[in-house]
Amino acid sequence: MALIALAADKGSPGVTTAAVALAAVWPRRVLVAETDPAGGDLVYRSAAAHGGPLNPNTGMLSIAATARRGLVPDQLWDHTQPLSGGLEVLVGLGTSEQAAGLVGIWPTLGRAFAQLADSPNAPADVIADCGRIAGDSPAIELFPHANLVLLISRTEPEAIARVRDRAAALSAKLHGGPRGAATLATPLIGVVLIADPGNSGKLVHQVNEMLMAAQTGARVVGTLADDPAGADQLAGRKRGRLDKSMLIRSARKVTVDLYQQYGAAWANPAAGPAAGPTAGAGR
Repeated sequence: MALIALAADKGSPGVTTAAVALAAVWPRRVLVAETDPAGGDLVYRSAAAHGGPLNPNTGMLSIAATARRGLVPDQLWDHTQPLSGGLEVLVGLGTSEQAAGLVGIWPTLGRAFAQLADSPNAPADVIADCGRIAGDSPAIELFPHANLVLLISRTEPEAIARVRDRAAALSAKLHGGPRGAATLATPLIGVVLIADPGNSGKLVHQVNEMLMAAQTGARVVGTLADDPAGADQLAGRKRGRLDKSMLIRSARKVTVDLYQQYGAAWANPAAGPAAGPTAGAGR
């Protein structure tokens, strides 16, 4: 059904936490792919389903050789691992130096991610954690195959200014220029704010006005609660009712809103290059 790419411009806004939180409440089977060229975090912060550590050699590192010979979407599952709790992940690179082994295969990965929803055997959506991106980040080569690119941002003035400029740059790169409305272009570019829930409504309005004034073609599609305790629970560093945390409650609202707004378009093969039929069962 969809490839959703998450990224940030600078700093540490919590892209990996956002990707895992959204995947934890995603309404269909989903694969989290750590595609940050600088290296992944899950191998350090999350336990595997068997209780031990994740294998750093099974994931983006192991898929590189396969992808050079062509990649059938179902082959992605040969390189995934389940986290404690059952979420399926494609573990990221260990170091930025290993990204050299992926040169030339990013578009192949993007197509495989986008086409996984059409698999007759094990269909799933893909949430790709692309980490921090700049104009020369190879992970941007995934974006033309995505249904939605989500820029994750905190709400300090400098962070908002950066996400505005990054959205404008991506619109120019992906769509050939600025757009007046996000619904006119594929992939759609959205912003997710990491915010205090008590102040999020006012912030969303202000950021949307800024994005519109800059003709970025992007808009805020939701907010995730700035919830360090919930993030620690999600990573297994702290015990507690994760489903009751502000982080997961806000992630659930974001996913519901995304599906209400875009789900029908994602299910329509004519909606864009990465769209596909709604095969498969929900999580």
